[in-house]
Amino acid sequence: MSQTQPDWRIDAYRDMVRIREFEETSAKLYTQGLVGGSLHLAIGQEGTIMGTVGALASGDQITMTYRGRGHALAKGADPFALFAEILGRQGGTSRGKGGPMHIYDPEVGVMGTNAIVGAGIPIAVGLALAAKMEGASRVAMTAFGDGAVNQGAFHEGLNLAAIWDLPIVFVCENNLYSEMTPIKDAVRNDSLTERAQAYRIRAVTVDGNDVEAVREVAEQAIARARAGEGPTFIECMTYRYVGHMLGDPETYRSKEEVQSWKERDPILLLREKLLREKAATKTQLDAIEAAAREEIAQAADSAQKSPEPQLEEALDDVF
Repeated sequence: MSQTQPDWRIDAYRDMVRIREFEETSAKLYTQGLVGGSLHLAIGQEGTIMGTVGALASGDQITMTYRGRGHALAKGADPFALFAEILGRQGGTSRGKGGPMHIYDPEVGVMGTNAIVGAGIPIAVGLALAAKMEGASRVAMTAFGDGAVNQGAFHEGLNLAAIWDLPIVFVCENNLYSEMTPIKDAVRNDSLTERAQAYRIRAVTVDGNDVEAVREVAEQAIARARAGEGPTFIECMTYRYVGHMLGDPETYRSKEEVQSWKERDPILLLREKLLREKAATKTQLDAIEAAAREEIAQAADSAQKSPEPQLEEALDDVF
């Protein structure tokens, strides 16, 4: 990264800290019994999130997994509205009806997280098809885990995107575990890019904890899509520090493995690089972190004060 482009990295650092703080605060709210259903956290995957979603334009659209609140933040969603949604409050993005696994905020291009593995893929393909039919310049992006590559929706979606040259970027967040199953035990492929290459889709693997490396390949993929050159598949090698969901006993991996990945924390790596290249000072980065924590804390506090939906609203927006 040249010294002429420090601003986006500093912004990315701020937003990665915001995402981490949002997820850690969500975990606290969950343990207090304030969040219903299951909560799946993306702690450790911030580099992948900001490197991909952070490269999109405001008019572009995304779909994500149930681990997608960080993606919504990266796309511009209001942290208050996100907290209110997972708390089931009226101030939420869907007035509290979606909960933590179903985030929808079309005003900023967030076209839905989904509790069904791989279900966001065909939706994003549809968004890309709509953009192409309308002659619009917008791009669709869909983020999914490594476990989704064995779903029929994955193969159907990639095939349609390939034969129609759709403006879409497929982001596989390979955190090595399909829920509790090691990906090496679920596929015979050495790299998941082989799955996309089978459909003649341009595919690349990148270090998902290096936000600059992710941003570079994402920008190229988005530019190709916007220029009408078809889809790209990006496999981001990353890791989640917590279990598949809160309450996961994590018997399928060792504490030593988790610790080894924490030593390559995406936020820490970016902080060290900014300091090493003198793109920011320790004082500046500390201030950015403090401001991010304060913003998230205030958003969570305000969300808890938002009223619950009224009973008579139960069937509103149900079709």
